[in-house]
Amino acid sequence: MLRPHDAGPRTAAFFDLDKTIIAKSSALAFSRPFYQGGLINRRAVLKSAYAQFVFLVGGADHDQMEKMREYLSALTRGWNVQQVREIVAETLHNLIDPIIYDEAASLIEQHHAAGRDVVIVSSSGSEVVEPIGALLGADHVIATRLKIEDGRYTGEIEYYAYAENKAAAIRELAETEGYDLADCYAYSDSSTDLPLLEAVGHPSAVNPDRALRKEAVAREWPVLVFDRPVELRRRLPEFSAPSRSVLTAVAIGTAVLTAGVIWYAAKRRRPAV
Repeated sequence: MLRPHDAGPRTAAFFDLDKTIIAKSSALAFSRPFYQGGLINRRAVLKSAYAQFVFLVGGADHDQMEKMREYLSALTRGWNVQQVREIVAETLHNLIDPIIYDEAASLIEQHHAAGRDVVIVSSSGSEVVEPIGALLGADHVIATRLKIEDGRYTGEIEYYAYAENKAAAIRELAETEGYDLADCYAYSDSSTDLPLLEAVGHPSAVNPDRALRKEAVAREWPVLVFDRPVELRRRLPEFSAPSRSVLTAVAIGTAVLTAGVIWYAAKRRRPAV
């Protein structure tokens, strides 16, 4: 049980997204609709099933994440943003809503009931993270930002919300919002988020990879298991789907994430074409 927040400095709960709030990689979830829209080929779609399995079983370490960042930058250069928006507008809700962990949604509600802000901190693109945050009632979102010029991706990343960058971002937000990080909470599945977890007084490992589990046990951090994905419409009868205009806003980040399908599988075999 989470203790209520006493009067004094404000506090927050910081949540990673993939495998912490949702049951899959947000990058890999969109491979099929992007194939149908002509952005990736059939070979990449077939590889995505394998890549999703690898991600769910073992995650990605620091070196793999850095290679992914470099690959995504090159792959998305020149992609038409409007085309991506139209594709994602038709698929985001159906793909993401059913894979939100019931346990994560409940924990978010408990933190809000205890008087804490909820902040989603994700390496995924802000255009996909922000609508998911809105679905869950998050107060703030920290996410990767991709540069766009003349309606197309430039191939550059303006801000990469990863590893130490996440910790720096929550410290900056804490300064702005008046959070006492010593009394804040954080949740993640990945050892690459150790800086985020170390920055707060109450860290927890959720469905942790092997390295994070080892750290959590050594540091006596709680280890949580989330294994009940649930549709928010079933969990919350009053929940209604966001409008099409809201869904189109997530497209840019989703395109960046989907490109990870090609990179991760190709890394284990040969360069994608």
